[in-house]
Amino acid sequence: MKKGLYILFLAFITSNLMLAKVSKKEKKALLDLYESTNGAHWIKKWDLNAPVSSWYGVTVEGNHVVEISLFRNNLMGHLPTSIGKLTFLTKLNLAFNSITGEIPKEIVFLENLETLKLEMNRIKGDLPKQLGNLAGLQELTMFNNFISGKIPESIGQMASLKVLNLSSNNLRGEIPNSLGSLEDLEVLGLFENSLYGSIPNEMGNLSKLKELVLANNQLNGAIPEEFGQLASLEVLQIQNNEFNSFKNLQMMDSKQFLVFDYDKDEENLEFKDLNFSKSRMADTKFNDED
Repeated sequence: MKKGLYILFLAFITSNLMLAKVSKKEKKALLDLYESTNGAHWIKKWDLNAPVSSWYGVTVEGNHVVEISLFRNNLMGHLPTSIGKLTFLTKLNLAFNSITGEIPKEIVFLENLETLKLEMNRIKGDLPKQLGNLAGLQELTMFNNFISGKIPESIGQMASLKVLNLSSNNLRGEIPNSLGSLEDLEVLGLFENSLYGSIPNEMGNLSKLKELVLANNQLNGAIPEEFGQLASLEVLQIQNNEFNSFKNLQMMDSKQFLVFDYDKDEENLEFKDLNFSKSRMADTKFNDED
């Protein structure tokens, strides 16, 4: 009896593996990724003769590729435009590799994407203008690259976004007002870029924001009065900018902060119960994992 059940179980598993076949279009996109990022030199390589569902870091569900996680796997080269054909992807993690070139604009076709992690690579060029098409994205991390240009206004369309970290790049221009529309945002990192202009008042709408790191830019003007509405904020780092007034910081509840860094000035600000020993420099050396 037990032997019969075991044989049935094996037959069930085998049939499911045989059914897990992706379309030619999706397999071609994976092969393009393998070739364009020097797959022969990956740490964990794909056996191209084996079923796609067995390839390292690839998750297949319902005959579609839904996840690619190739974190710290020695990817070198550029991302192919055909990556936009993997339209069932919910997670793409290519962080901590040596990917070069620009982000293909076709990436905005991945409308089911919830997680996009490209940090700690050598990516250059502008962010796609229609990045906001990724409306279901919850986590977007691209820190420590060479990305330039402006933060696209369309980013405000990512209504589900909880984590946005574009720190340590070459971004320039003003922070778009549309960021104030991301009402679910909990972490915003724009540390160490070339951003200038004043902080948008609309950022006071980010009621769930816990971490705001804007240090080491060229931001100026006064800290917005609306910062007093950021009741969930625990980490605020705005040092090494060109602000001309910090008075509105006094409207914030200093007891809420775990980390609070700003350039001390001559305005004689009065913060009740603020422990400045908690302060530290902004840090983008995050621990990441697959």
